[in-house]
Amino acid sequence: MLRNTKGFFLLDLLLSLSAMLTLCLFLVPLLTDLREQSRQLELESKARQLMYEELQAGIISIQPNSNYSTISIQNGIEYKINWKDSESTGQKEVCVRVEKNSFLPEIEVCGLLE
Repeated sequence: MLRNTKGFFLLDLLLSLSAMLTLCLFLVPLLTDLREQSRQLELESKARQLMYEELQAGIISIQPNSNYSTISIQNGIEYKINWKDSESTGQKEVCVRVEKNSFLPEIEVCGLLE
C-alpha cells in the first residue's frame, strides 16, 4: 500500500536550503577576510620589492645628502618612496608607504642603506 507523501519534497527542500544558508553565513565573512589579508600581503610584497630596488639604486649611485621623496604608481596604486637620514645610526633610510583609503590599508616598509 502506498503512503501519502505530500509535502515531503517541500520539507526536504527547506531543510537543504537552510543548511546551505547556514554554511554561507559562516563562510562568506571568512572568505572576505581571507581576500583582504591576501590583498594586504600583495601590497606589502610590492612595497618591499620597491624598497629593495631603491636600496640597490642607492648603493650603486651616490644619493644626495638631503632628504627627498618620489612617487611610483603601479597598477593604479600610489607608492610614496621617502629617503631620510636615520638619527640613531647616521645612515640613510628608505621608506615605502601606501596611504590608507577606502580600498587599501595603510602600509609602510622601511630599510637602511648599508
